[in-house]
Amino acid sequence: MAQRSAKIRIPAKAGPLVSEETAFLAAIGREVRRHRAKAGMTRRQLASASHTSERYLAQIESGAGNPSVSVLRAIARAFELPCAALLPETEPRSAALGALLGVLARVPETELSSLAEELAKQVETRAARPAAADRARRIALVGLRGAGKSTLGRMLAQHLGWPFVEIDRRVEEEYGASIPDIIEMAGIATFRRHQRGALERVIAEHEAAVITTAGGIVADPETYALLLRRTHTVWIKARPEEHMSRVMAQGDFRPMAQNRGAMVDLVAILDARRADYARAEAELDTADASVEQSFAGLLRIVSPWLKLGPQRSTA
Repeated sequence: MAQRSAKIRIPAKAGPLVSEETAFLAAIGREVRRHRAKAGMTRRQLASASHTSERYLAQIESGAGNPSVSVLRAIARAFELPCAALLPETEPRSAALGALLGVLARVPETELSSLAEELAKQVETRAARPAAADRARRIALVGLRGAGKSTLGRMLAQHLGWPFVEIDRRVEEEYGASIPDIIEMAGIATFRRHQRGALERVIAEHEAAVITTAGGIVADPETYALLLRRTHTVWIKARPEEHMSRVMAQGDFRPMAQNRGAMVDLVAILDARRADYARAEAELDTADASVEQSFAGLLRIVSPWLKLGPQRSTA
């Protein structure tokens, strides 16, 4: 019996996706060829240095190959470059940025860490100069959930007679949905765009305000940089187990639901964000402290910024 030949149906959307992937692979190939030419290496030399077959390198350079991350890493190492250097640019790079990256490429790897720290401090100092006066009457509290940001923020706003603004609540009001729903329906990129827009509007609307943000704001470098430039920022922190217990004490058991490793995850999140939180202007540790003690500590931190006189007791 004759068999009917099988027909493969390709979804209508597959064309653009395939085209984008083809263009992306071709761009990687161009980057590999460019760096090989810049290094003055033959394909055979690159194959030997990267432990990759010469034939596969030819496929990659022609755009026909789809290299794994490990292969790209091996090729980049042969060029003594970071793996990201072989990925095509998603946005046009300015000549100044290209020149700066070119200078950094000549710095020995052993010196990059200390140079990065020094450069970060200089950039933050320069960025802070024009905004120093503008941020003097805005105070933002950052940190993981359960540190006490909302409680202390409300108390500080009431004490100073300033507006209290929670950026996430502002996003939910403007978008008309909860944060989890926004992320599920529209994606994290959309949420971050709304988060940045909300922060920009709050800054434009209020010369003086107490602002709290979600702990994950540090995952958006541009938005976090805006917060650091335009507000006095305080990292409110506590021990991981206190973060967890405080959230659960509020009746929210989601962190532990169907996740026996919730505490491990929380510690990992804190470790991953610690360096970014530490960029805040000040830190307040609420571990083993009452709300009154923590608030007194916060007042001591903000008073010099606001040139406040002796604080009245809030007990």
